[in-house]
Amino acid sequence: MAPNPSVPRRQVSVSRVIHAPAAAIFAIIDNPARHPDIDGSGTVRAARGPEQHLQLGDTFGMDMRLWVPYRIANTVVEYERDRLLAWAHFGGHRWRYELEPADGGTRVTETFDWSCSRFPPLIELVGYPRRHPPHMEQTLQRLADLVEGAESGA
Repeated sequence: MAPNPSVPRRQVSVSRVIHAPAAAIFAIIDNPARHPDIDGSGTVRAARGPEQHLQLGDTFGMDMRLWVPYRIANTVVEYERDRLLAWAHFGGHRWRYELEPADGGTRVTETFDWSCSRFPPLIELVGYPRRHPPHMEQTLQRLADLVEGAESGA
């Protein structure tokens, strides 16, 4: 079934080729303890609980700060090792990472998907779709800095 053009697309994505194998990139993305290292928004402070590598159905907690400190629990809702990872929390919207082979490395696409949010108009009202892409670009830059340096032995 073709998408209905009258229904707004409720996703924003940013992609970049990172000069490293998918497994090296995925090892950071699927480890919540590394999320503060790559977060380009400045809101992710620390993982709660033991260091872990995520799988489908896993739950993980994060310490966050957006004006005030708060804690959030996330559940892995999409998973394919070294290719796809997405999680959602009580609001229903998802953060998704997709990895695919590309010339010179791996194309990483980060997507903020609020189509599955409990109340998508609220997400739009507070401006997240407009504000997230620059932060996502910064996240992918930080991820590239981590894995490209590690791959070259820097």
